Amino acid sequence: MDIATAAGLLVGAALLLISVLIAPGSSLGAFIDVPSGLVVVGGAIAASAIAFPLGTLLKAPGVTMKLFFPKAPELKATIAQLVSFAEVARRDGILALENKLDEVDDPFIKMGVQMAVDGTDGELIEAVLRGEIEAVASRHKVGKGLMETLGRYAPAFGMIGTLMGLIIMLGNMDDPEAIGPGMAVALITTLYGAIVSNLFCLPFADKLGFYSKREMEVREAVVRGILSIQEGDNPRVLEQKLSTMLPQAERALAA
Repeated sequence: MDIATAAGLLVGAALLLISVLIAPGSSLGAFIDVPSGLVVVGGAIAASAIAFPLGTLLKAPGVTMKLFFPKAPELKATIAQLVSFAEVARRDGILALENKLDEVDDPFIKMGVQMAVDGTDGELIEAVLRGEIEAVASRHKVGKGLMETLGRYAPAFGMIGTLMGLIIMLGNMDDPEAIGPGMAVALITTLYGAIVSNLFCLPFADKLGFYSKREMEVREAVVRGILSIQEGDNPRVLEQKLSTMLPQAERALAA
């Protein structure tokens, strides 16, 4: 589980709640307005449904779960696995890697090793693996784009809700006592839009982008590793090549 995502949401929500509770003359009930929430959340979802196909929109819950339970592989562990494969291939021949396929959990690595074992041409292996990388990156881009779209529309519908509230309030100007509460309710939609956008949707999009970038780095290491194994490179040479993709501190630890 990604502790940072959960902690960030909890801390952000807690800070907002505490600020409301400790502010002089403030009450939690004053910040709760169901119609405002419907305008912001419902409007953002409706606009996103127009911008994206229904199938993509229905994947939003699954995309959100990836923020809390990411499946992006670790680069250092992947490098270690590739180096071990190179050692087996150099000692026992590349065909010996077929016995190692059952130990591989990552379908991408398994596909690359299987092609190498089958004697597939290096250029074809690289073309197939890079095609798979592009397909994964495209799917990640759609999920990130969905969150960014929700983050853009939420503040806009917050402003729309505020304008609706102001119109309703101005229609009741004959009751001066209702002007203050009416203005407060009108502004709540703007607040809701800002919270939905800046505490949820846009940070979610940024985290998805981070995980996508990390996964692409791992996939690139796999491509280089598989091609190096097929060419019969020394395992230590392979390790040195791939270790350049690690941060300096992690390289020192790996050494």
